[in-house]
Amino acid sequence: MKRSLLMTLIAVMLFAVTNVSAQNRRPRPSPPDTVKATTSKGVDIAIAYSQPSIKGRTIGTDIARYGEEWRTGANEQTAITVSKDVTIGGNKLPAGKYSIWSIPGEKQWIFIFNKNTTNWGTEHDKTADVFQVTTKTEKAKTFAEVMKFEVDKKGKVAFVWGNVKAGFVVK
Repeated sequence: MKRSLLMTLIAVMLFAVTNVSAQNRRPRPSPPDTVKATTSKGVDIAIAYSQPSIKGRTIGTDIARYGEEWRTGANEQTAITVSKDVTIGGNKLPAGKYSIWSIPGEKQWIFIFNKNTTNWGTEHDKTADVFQVTTKTEKAKTFAEVMKFEVDKKGKVAFVWGNVKAGFVVK
């Protein structure tokens, strides 16, 4: 009888601790997302990132400042995975997983591909940079409050946030 009572008490305490712990978790301010596509050439592309919101701020001055290195997202590093060896902007990228950093600009964005995918999002290991690609920006078709990536069957990767659209092609 004592053993049964003790086991019941332990179970109730574990349930209470778990329930309180779950209630104290806060939703992430920048939710994670992953976009995946397979190109017409059979390359699987996946981009895992966290989605910051504009929240009344201005890209280039308040957030993702022009001319300054940025993690291209929020929280952890944004990561791109390619299933086969590819070319981006004339640069060869072996199959694997890479972090994406960027240097925003009013008329162009520089995307930096990096071998290190385990550092926190603000810790750019420049010694692990593979290459960088400079792309022209466009005005997005519609305002995107929350940052997003898109990938199409032709391998075009588009980054859309606010009124900004920039991207690169994975071949």
